[in-house]
Amino acid sequence: MSENLEYYKVFYYAARFGSLTMAAAELSISQPAVSQALKQLESALMVKLFVRSARGIRLTPEGEILYEHVKAGYEQILMGEKKLSSMLRLDCGELRIGASDMTLKYYLLPLLEEYHEKYPGIKVTVTNAPTPETLDLLRLGKIDFGAVSIPFPEGAELSVMPVREIEDVFVAGRRFIQYKNHMLDLQELEKLPIISLEGKTSTRSYLDSFLGKNGIRLRPEFELATSDMIVQFALRGLGVGSVVRDFAAEYLEDGRLFELRFNKIIPRREICVVRNGKMPVSRAAEEFLKMAGT
Repeated sequence: MSENLEYYKVFYYAARFGSLTMAAAELSISQPAVSQALKQLESALMVKLFVRSARGIRLTPEGEILYEHVKAGYEQILMGEKKLSSMLRLDCGELRIGASDMTLKYYLLPLLEEYHEKYPGIKVTVTNAPTPETLDLLRLGKIDFGAVSIPFPEGAELSVMPVREIEDVFVAGRRFIQYKNHMLDLQELEKLPIISLEGKTSTRSYLDSFLGKNGIRLRPEFELATSDMIVQFALRGLGVGSVVRDFAAEYLEDGRLFELRFNKIIPRREICVVRNGKMPVSRAAEEFLKMAGT
């Protein structure tokens, strides 16, 4: 291979146009510079690539063979540059997000709607998973960023930006009406049939930690995969649901559920956007994060 790949660029245009003058114009260099580059390439390869004709220049049989391969390679490079330029303009590309049901529904969804309307050519992939799994995907570089809820173990490589407060509550339906408008001791929770998320979620970890510090250990009667299902179970009187308030807001407002009140307030926590500081994000992700104000 020639030490100077620029010679192949000159060769490509000279062969494509069959003219030194047209190749020089395309490359914005002089015709003598084109001739010199071709001579250097022929010298390096020790073969004649062109012969002069009445209409300009034409390839030798050896030149035809070389052009067939150079053309394929060079045009692939041009296509790559065109694709890259399109991605930088956000005409195409991919946005990869990791999120739980809660962060997707109550934080990301309105932003994704606005983003998709502005950049319809961007493919959006959302991996729906609890916080621990989302963080694993982030560390492996399989997503651009995650929208997760506190608490989670913060590693040195993680860049964390709080974006929204959330509040954990216990809700119940008519079956437990005797508890409505009463100030309860947290200890009462141990006597109630609790409906909660499964163990490997930030929400469950947060409640277990807070209650544990107050000497309370819950043994849920139902452990479910989603907060939406917890609300449905609570509506049917199957127990007292432990959820983030947003999931039950509609039913609290219309009175189908009520919130249990306790003598100790459960501290609010936050939804955060988390990035892997050791890995660059795509142009598509960069624009989404900018739009989200993070």
